[in-house]
Order: sequence, then structure tokens, then C-alpha cells
Amino acid sequence: MTLQAAKRPQGRILLTARWLVGHAQGRHLLYENGEIVFEDGEVIFSGHRFPGEVARRIDYGNALIGPGFVDLDALSDLDTTILAYDNQPAWKKGRVWPRSYLEAGPYEMYSREELAFQKKHAFATLIRNGITTALPIASLFYRAWGETPEEFEDAAEAAVALGLRAYLGPGYRTGNQLVEPDGRIVTHYDEERGLAELDAAIDFCRAHEGAAGGLIRTMLAPDRIETSTAELLRRTAAAGRELDVPVRLHCCQSKIEYDLVLAQHGMSPPEWLESLGFLNERCLLPHGTFVSGSRHVARPGRDLEIIGDAGAAIVHCPLVSGRHGNTIDHFGRYREMGLRIGMGTDTSPPDMIMNLQVGMILARTMAGSAGAVRSEDYYDAATIGGADALRRPDLGRLQPGSRADITVFDLDRPHLGQIIDPIQTMLLSGHGRDFASVIIDGRFVMEDRMIAGIDEATDKRRAQAQFEGLMARYPQRTHGHPPASEIFSTSYPVERREDAA
Repeated sequence: MTLQAAKRPQGRILLTARWLVGHAQGRHLLYENGEIVFEDGEVIFSGHRFPGEVARRIDYGNALIGPGFVDLDALSDLDTTILAYDNQPAWKKGRVWPRSYLEAGPYEMYSREELAFQKKHAFATLIRNGITTALPIASLFYRAWGETPEEFEDAAEAAVALGLRAYLGPGYRTGNQLVEPDGRIVTHYDEERGLAELDAAIDFCRAHEGAAGGLIRTMLAPDRIETSTAELLRRTAAAGRELDVPVRLHCCQSKIEYDLVLAQHGMSPPEWLESLGFLNERCLLPHGTFVSGSRHVARPGRDLEIIGDAGAAIVHCPLVSGRHGNTIDHFGRYREMGLRIGMGTDTSPPDMIMNLQVGMILARTMAGSAGAVRSEDYYDAATIGGADALRRPDLGRLQPGSRADITVFDLDRPHLGQIIDPIQTMLLSGHGRDFASVIIDGRFVMEDRMIAGIDEATDKRRAQAQFEGLMARYPQRTHGHPPASEIFSTSYPVERREDAA
């Protein structure tokens, strides 16, 4: 398949605004009334008083021009995690397959067309939230097993059509958690199937790496550590080294996972990965919350040190973790340990600013100190941290030689209140929907909140109908197969009209 990105505007483009997040000597800095100039997808100047000629000038006024966010666990789903918000425990609410569903034969609950729409809809939403580089994540609970190369062919087409920079690769697994009739949670393995999915994912990487002029890159995405066998992880690590692509594995994200790995292998998740030779600087590990010595895990150990020594990066997703009563303990401490930290949205809404805000609150709460973390620490994680985890010094910062992945954050929105500092204000009262324009690789992919070819209202209605269709099938894969009305609670009693008029 040949993927052709849209043409970039010709000539040098100069942007100016009240504030510009530039980059020099390894760190961000703020230029008041700054200017940035890019040409053919590359930044050639950031600072004051560009001395050269330009083809076009755009003044965004009272706004903040900054680098696009790098989302290492980017929601590409009609997120079913939100259904668990007030519906627990997960194994009783369709978040773990019952054995009866496995024995009946799990099936795809979305068609290829629905999966393609889901990706395009999600990718447009990421762009609206200032995310310019995305590594998609979607649930496998409603899938027959893993993701397919065909749906990622469609995902690549959607990303290129929208102009999103994406690292793509179908998720795969050799196992799946099951809940037994007596409520015990175990793991069912089908290694042959999972290894075949890995082979297909490797083929996808070879076929698509660097497509559309580099807008499309690839990754390997084994789903979760507790749904992986040793052979799958060994082969994945070897393939990651051979292909030189990122490898993302959800790890240390739940007590169930931690206890299962410990029971099966006699080691914690990081210890097991270390024993397999899995960990290296290509590894991205969402979520890093359940680790030895934390409030979640009483067992002593070196889990964080193992991750840090290997050069792997933790993908911090504070919104989804906080919704379930968890968080890392804590961001400031992880940074002091020298751990590499990037950010992910993971859940709906895929609002990176909301994640940064929640992350700061949780970090300060866990540390018991308002001085434990500052706004720029989290902003760095969402920009420089994610780019460095991908080994991409040309992303996440705006300096000569970097890619022109640029966002414009509107500081005139009434709800922002008084501006004290543009980054601090963003993390105090901003929203992802405050981004007015987004430029990716030198292409204007969103202007004045409008994305070419996207009807937001129509897509919203289609997404709602598709999501409700999935909810209606939840009883088939829920322990005991209760009706949907028992799986999903309501906040208050609902009275419905009896007449059909």
C-alpha cells in the first residue's frame, strides 16, 4: 500500500504569538512575543526577529505556541474503560472474559468498517487535543483475540489523511485472563495463535516503517505482561532490536497482574522481564503504578531500579489510574531516581492537559507537598519525555532542525481566568479543547478548531450508536451473563416514558 501525505505549504511560514515555547541548551524556554519559522516540515528558527524573508506570516495574538504533545498510550478506541467508572469489580462487569464466553467462541464485536471509523474518529480527537504524535491503544476485551494487520492498514490511511504522526502496530497476545465460575481469575493461553500474531505484526512493521514520508512509523505492541508467555516476550524483544522500533508492554498496572506474574514465575513483573532480556531503551511500559515498595505492593524489591537501569520508559497515564484509585508514588520521586517518564492518555477523554492536571494533583497528594512537582515537569514529560522515549530528538521541542509539530493554545478563552504564566495557566484551568490550531510536519491539520473532511457532530452520533451496540453485547462476555441493566448502574433511578409517541 502506498501512503501519500498531503502537500505542505510552499515557502517559509512565520508564526508569532504572545508566548512561544522555544528550546535551547536542552530545555524549554519562553519567548515573550516570540517567532517561529518553518519550511518543508522543519523548524528553521525560534526566538525573536527572524532576519530572513518569509512567504507567509500568521499572528495568533494572545496565544501560546508550543510543541505538539507526544502520546505514548493514545486512546484510539470508543473507550470501554469509562463503563467501569462506577461499575466494579471489573471481573463482574465484563472487563474479564468468563470461561463460558471463551468456550462459546469469542468473536469480533465490531466489523472492519466500524474499527476503521473508530480509529479515524479517535485520531481526529487526538489532534483536537494538541496531540501530534500518537501510539494508539485500544481494548482487546471485545476482540476475538488480538488486533489485525488489516485494521492497521486502515489506521495508517486514517492517520495520513488527517495528517497525524503515528507509530502503528497491531496488538497481540498469547494469553487472556478468564474468570472461572467460582470467581477465580486465571489465564488461558494459546501460544501458537499469539506467536502467529507476532509474526504478522513484524511483517506490518517491515511493510510500513517510514511510510508517507516518515509520518507513519511502527511499533511492536504485546498487549499486557500477564497475557504474554516467555517465548512471546523473548521473540518480541529480539524483533524490536532487529527492526529498531519501540516496544510497548502494559506492565505493573494492577494488583491482579502483579499477583498473577508473581504466582506463575516467582518473580515480580520487572524481575521477570529482566530475566528474559526483554528490557532496553526501546521499551515503553504503561503504567508503572504497582511496583515493589509502593503503597500498592508490600513486597520489597528493585522493580523501579530494574526499569531505570535498563533505560526503559514508564508511560504515565494519571487520569485512568486515578479513576481506579491508583497512581504512581510519586512523579517527583520517579524523576529523582532518574527514571524516563513519558505521558499517555489511555482513556476518554484523550485530553493530555487534563492528564497533566490530574497527575500534578496526585503527585502532590502522594508526596504530601505542593513543592513535589511543578507545571513544567509535567509539560516536559508530555513533550520532551515522550520524544526521548521514542529516541526522537526532532520531536517534542521547537528548535532549528526539529519537525514542525506545533500547537496554538488560545489564552483568550474566558474560563482560563487571569494569565499568570502560560504553562502554569494551562495546567491550572486549561482544556485540550483550548487548542485552536495544530500543525504536524509543517501541514496545517487543524485551523480554528476545524479539521478538513471531518464532520464532528455526525461522527459523534455515529460513535454513540456504535458504542451502544457494543454495550448491548456486554452480557455475552460478562460473568454469569446478567442483563445489561445489572452490569451498568445509573447514578439515580431512571423513569422512562411508557408511550411510544
